[in-house]
Amino acid sequence: MITAVFFDVGGTILDESHEFAAWADWLGVPRHTFSAVFGAVIARGLDYQETFRAFRPDFDLDVELERRAAAGQPESFGAADLYPDARGCLTALRDQGLVVGLAGNQPAHAEATLRALDLSVDVIGTSHGWGVAKPAPAFFERVVREGGGAASSILYVGDRPDNDARPALAAGMKACLIRRSPWGHILDVPAVAERCLFRIDSLDELPGLVAKHNAAGG
Repeated sequence: MITAVFFDVGGTILDESHEFAAWADWLGVPRHTFSAVFGAVIARGLDYQETFRAFRPDFDLDVELERRAAAGQPESFGAADLYPDARGCLTALRDQGLVVGLAGNQPAHAEATLRALDLSVDVIGTSHGWGVAKPAPAFFERVVREGGGAASSILYVGDRPDNDARPALAAGMKACLIRRSPWGHILDVPAVAERCLFRIDSLDELPGLVAKHNAAGG
């Protein structure tokens, strides 16, 4: 039985297209070019920050975040950046009596911003707040603790087989891959995908799949 569902944030419930475009503008790079390089970096299995270094070899994310904030262009997101299917999915799962949580690699400002969105969630955790980032095992151990049950009763939903599904499975959780975001479309790890309980194209699919799974006794 699934008793708790935790979601990755960026690329899963949050559309990061606006922020990627903002970074391209900040670097003075055509958005199309930035997107193309971003895709190539993902396809090569590199850290996403290598995208920035392709245009500015000395790029330091923390320094640039401070510069953007000082220039009145801080990295940010809001309700308009939620995927259209996110809010309804969270509400539907919570209505099933499940613990619903968000747990992703997010910077310091993100936790307060997520809380301000008034989503139907019981737990909001970020890598900054927890002091550990995916795919570290300790991050997923924290998800299990926050879920309040056995690891096998927790479903982790994300767009990345490498950062989301694989470490969640290694922690004993169930996993769901959603095919969205650059990672969801470019990365293909069959050995991981085949072990996932669900593979979906929209969060609209998830509440029904979870309800059916639980009705069948898990």
